[in-house]
Amino acid sequence: MAACKGGVYALPAANVVGTNFVNAVLEAAARNKSDIIVQLSNGGAQFFAGQGMADGDTAKIMGAVAAAQHVHLLAEYYRVCVVLHTDHANRKLLPWIEGLIVKGERYYKANSKPLYTSHMLDLSEEPLEDNLSISADYPKPMVPLDMSLEIELGVTGREEDGIGHDLDETDNAKLYTLPDEVLRSYEKRSPIGHFSVAASFGNVHGVYKPGNVQLRPEILEGSQDLVSSTHGTGNNPLDLVLHGGSGSEKAKIEEAIGYGVFKMNIYTDTQFAFANAVGGYVDKNPKAFKFQIDPDDDTPYKSKCDPHKWLRAGELGLAERLDEAIRDLRSGGKSLAMN
Repeated sequence: MAACKGGVYALPAANVVGTNFVNAVLEAAARNKSDIIVQLSNGGAQFFAGQGMADGDTAKIMGAVAAAQHVHLLAEYYRVCVVLHTDHANRKLLPWIEGLIVKGERYYKANSKPLYTSHMLDLSEEPLEDNLSISADYPKPMVPLDMSLEIELGVTGREEDGIGHDLDETDNAKLYTLPDEVLRSYEKRSPIGHFSVAASFGNVHGVYKPGNVQLRPEILEGSQDLVSSTHGTGNNPLDLVLHGGSGSEKAKIEEAIGYGVFKMNIYTDTQFAFANAVGGYVDKNPKAFKFQIDPDDDTPYKSKCDPHKWLRAGELGLAERLDEAIRDLRSGGKSLAMN
């Protein structure tokens, strides 16, 4: 985060649901010489473990552990640094985070490094006082593990994997975090350990029609200035996160980076990029997904329906979208693994 803010760039945060997604993310990071953030929602973690696992709560924990171990194993060989993060955990998902902290304590004891870099608590559905108090008290076991906490203030429109808010995006004050709320979170949380803030400035999950969402990055500037002037810190003391990066105006993204945003989530775009590439492959080879042997000319289609082919198409599509994100966020050529 210090490197991002000092160099005025940010890292793409890519949600993953399986090894194909993880490998595509690492591929894009490696060829752009960019560090990267790999993150899992509760649903992504459960899917990583396999939806056939009988105990869904256990699957959420073990899937997240399996994904982290996959990244730890391979990142060294892709020669990039990876931030591992869990996304959007509301009050009902606190047991998921608790389970991961227990797994993280065991991993840290055995390996002297954290299993996950950070977890996110999204308590934006709760009253502000509850959000601030839980965010301050709940993650104390994470501090000895060299971990960080991400919190959400205000609300990000629409939902992400069952967590979120169905709001009128054209005119809703809840989409804009007040700088005073950010100051209160800083004062409550900073004495405990490192944290980052997903402060809402009109952003929503997913892609939206131009004009329906009014992004106001100046809210981030106001929050930074208030904390800095109140506590005499340096410039941009807060580590800020941009949720709902998919479909956001590039000029607004660049402005937000200038105000201390080091991380941008872009899950909707990467989902679509993977699916669109797979769909394109199927469109080019339609018979291969209906017949093993062509009913008209006996052509065998084994090589065309091979999962290596269409899953690889999805990986390439996802990685290409991350190439664009890395350019937009200016993180290419700046991997700390190169130093």
